[in-house]
Amino acid sequence: MIRRLVAVAFLLTAAAPAWAANKDIERLQLQISNLQAQVSDLQRKYDDSLRELKRLNEVLADQGNQARKAVIDRQTKDEALQLALKDMTDRLGEISEKLQVQAASAPAYPAPSLPPGEVPPSGAQTLPGGSPSPVGPVGAAAAPAPRELYSQAYADYARGNYDLAIQGFQEYLRTYPSTEFSDNAQYWIGECLYGKQKYAESIDAWNLLFRDFPSSDKLPDARFKKGLALERLGRRSQALVEYRYVVDRYPNSEAGRKAREKLNAQ
Repeated sequence: MIRRLVAVAFLLTAAAPAWAANKDIERLQLQISNLQAQVSDLQRKYDDSLRELKRLNEVLADQGNQARKAVIDRQTKDEALQLALKDMTDRLGEISEKLQVQAASAPAYPAPSLPPGEVPPSGAQTLPGGSPSPVGPVGAAAAPAPRELYSQAYADYARGNYDLAIQGFQEYLRTYPSTEFSDNAQYWIGECLYGKQKYAESIDAWNLLFRDFPSSDKLPDARFKKGLALERLGRRSQALVEYRYVVDRYPNSEAGRKAREKLNAQ
């Protein structure tokens, strides 16, 4: 009986370390499982963050495109408003000129005959019967309104009638060389020549713009288009100089953005 009790006690003593080791392994396995769960959770959060970052980048890119479009639309509307205001001013001036011409050419009421022996005023002509003829200004034909010339020339450009457009813009510059749209007319002459693939002539037209209208708001676009024309002529190094000039001088303009893309593409 005693021997049996001793044997049981021995077996229990030998099994205790094995049981303790198994508990440690279970704890380690539990910790490993918890760490794996945390890693999976972190990976999921990381993936979610990447997706959100990508979405935000797309939103920002879309907002940037919308902002650029809004700026272009605003510039277009501003130019249209300026044209409309100039048109109204020109029409008022045209109406005033017509009134003056009509007043000058209207038949005068017969003047009373001079008393016998009275001399008519100096410069007056005497009509038969002794009545002096009225003296007034001679009406002159009015030049075409600036709005008509510019709008017609631009309409020809938009339709691809470059030769007619060039004639219209040149006539505008001859008739109205220093209006607020004279620089625009010179710029569009260059665009017409570029559309006709006359790149050297388009460069000459834009060089005239740089010389005659150094404060024009068309300078950034003209500089960029000059770079494109130089590229077409195979003068790439000179084109890069124009692109760098636009980026340095007009960094926030649409032309500056396009020129920067050209430089980044190198």
